[in-house]
Amino acid sequence: MLQEKRLKPWTIVRSLPNVEKVVVGEFRSWSDADGHLKILKRMVPADRLSVVFDPVVQA
Repeated sequence: MLQEKRLKPWTIVRSLPNVEKVVVGEFRSWSDADGHLKILKRMVPADRLSVVFDPVVQA
C-alpha cells in the first residue's frame, strides 16, 4: 500500500459540508488528476472538488 501511495501522490478530494474530505481518486501525474477533475466538475458541478498533492514522507 505504501508503495502504491508513493506512485500516486496527486489526489482529487471532495469537500463535504462538515469539513470532512473524501478521496475521489489518486493519480500519478498532476495532468491526469486535473483532466479527471475537469470531467467531474462538468458531471457534478455542485460538488466542491480539488486536486491536492499528498507526498508520502519516508522516515
